[in-house]
Amino acid sequence: MIKEKILNREAVIGVIGLGYVGLPLAVEKAKAGFKVIGFDIQERKIQMVNEGHNYIGDVVNEDLERIVKEGKLRATTDFDELRNCDVAAICVPTPLDKYKQPDLTYVVNSTKEVAKRLHKDMLVVLESTTYPGTTEEVMKPILEETGLKCGEDFYLAFSPERVDPGNLRYKTKNTPKVVGGVGKESTEVARLLYESVLEAEVFVVSSPKEAEMTKILENTFRIVNIALANEMAIIADKMGISIWEVISAASTKPFGFMPFYPGPGVGGHCIPIDPFYLTYIARKYDYHTRLIEMAGEINDFMPEYVVDRLMKQLNERKKCMNGAKIIMLGIAYKGDIDDMRESPALKVLEQLEKNHADVTVVDPYVEEFRWNGEVRKTAELSAELIKEADAVVITTAHKHKVNYQFVVDNAKLVFDTKNILKSLGIAGENVEVL
Repeated sequence: MIKEKILNREAVIGVIGLGYVGLPLAVEKAKAGFKVIGFDIQERKIQMVNEGHNYIGDVVNEDLERIVKEGKLRATTDFDELRNCDVAAICVPTPLDKYKQPDLTYVVNSTKEVAKRLHKDMLVVLESTTYPGTTEEVMKPILEETGLKCGEDFYLAFSPERVDPGNLRYKTKNTPKVVGGVGKESTEVARLLYESVLEAEVFVVSSPKEAEMTKILENTFRIVNIALANEMAIIADKMGISIWEVISAASTKPFGFMPFYPGPGVGGHCIPIDPFYLTYIARKYDYHTRLIEMAGEINDFMPEYVVDRLMKQLNERKKCMNGAKIIMLGIAYKGDIDDMRESPALKVLEQLEKNHADVTVVDPYVEEFRWNGEVRKTAELSAELIKEADAVVITTAHKHKVNYQFVVDNAKLVFDTKNILKSLGIAGENVEVL
């Protein structure tokens, strides 16, 4: 029956977690003709969705407003409404604790909420990034405590999110999807659902473990190569070599090379976190993931390295870091978005203040942020602000909403950790590059 409901767009889809993954997914499913109910524990998000007000950059405002008005999407904090859903897609955070151990609290709690309302012919899909084995070893036992059997009474699958905030080319709808179910029937039902929603290939793997490992591999590939670029940048600086010129030259090779770039660290909810889910589960199999952990150490060192480089640049200008007025240009983890999750700029800010610098944060995409338990507002760029500063540190590569020529023209020193100035054709004797 669930296959028929999916094909006829009669299935009611529940999306648990209305954040960067969940809301775009809920919107696309509603646009595909399904009735969608969004679930979240944050009242503010529920209110905004039901009013048709968007808070996620990758969602088109008009799309959200339209599908809410049409009654295709609504949101609630009442998990009892899962009883009316044919599908439950779990899109909740999977953070690390301070020891870089996986915290599956949100996944476990969401699964328990689903289990209380689980019924026959229901599909449960986990989209949250996690270590291989979570779907079958953590979720499946919770769901089967109801007496219903996976593959016979209900269906269970894993399909990793592939959200890239700010990507203008690939959104939820046109990004290929990987699906792995617990058994053939679960895989088939999940595949059918995503093919009914997306305009991209749905790639089927043997089980949830392969799908879980796929997402881990994707982001481990990136964290390792970013670490290599960062280490090369440190070595190149010591040797008086421009790493950016080296990467540009290496990129001319039409095979065997893919450019990755150095910076003040890595940010976002995926790259700094996902590989350590594999590190965690690998210990269960008596294996130590040396390359991943070393990559993490190199990337974690970059904020400290950035501040050390800045300190030397100030010293050359007879200025001490203690009491220096520093403008940090960018607090988001990535250019032209307001997402601050795991932003390396926050760690740069921490290092600057640890060295007693007087820091002003400027970010045209972020009006305020929480810092040391308090709300901190960002400033607006002005000639007076820039001229009074001892240095401007570019920590986020915003291509829009920032007049970099204006910054260079008025600053005593500009330290560009993202090489955005050169990419825009802006130069100056007061510019230093990572």
